[in-house]
Amino acid sequence: MTKKLLFVITILLVASFALMAADVSGKWTFEQPGRGGNPGRPVTITLKADGAKLTGSVPGMGRGGDTPPPPTEITDGKVDGNNVSFTVKREFNGNAMVTKYDGVLSGDEMKLKITRNGQDGTPVTTEVTAKRSTT
Repeated sequence: MTKKLLFVITILLVASFALMAADVSGKWTFEQPGRGGNPGRPVTITLKADGAKLTGSVPGMGRGGDTPPPPTEITDGKVDGNNVSFTVKREFNGNAMVTKYDGVLSGDEMKLKITRNGQDGTPVTTEVTAKRSTT
């Protein structure tokens, strides 16, 4: 009897930990550092978790104009406990640009490591802390 009870309690604990895993779904805002010492700009990403699958979008890239560029959908999005990862692929002047995001969620904060190729082809990594948006 005690073995069965212990087994049931263990299963319930495992299930409760799975349910308590942080939910990454929502809008997240961080300050994108400016280039060459220029001021940064706020960036809001939208994420939606469905089990281990992560979808969403990041703001589009563009300069000037009255109409902001459409958001870019993320690809290869994954959630593993409090770890998230996704990729953003963009075309700019005939060149493909790939940006990889790796993050760790802790409550209403997510530490993100953003990696892209620099102008000389070497990887450039930026670390930011995104906060869950309440709007």
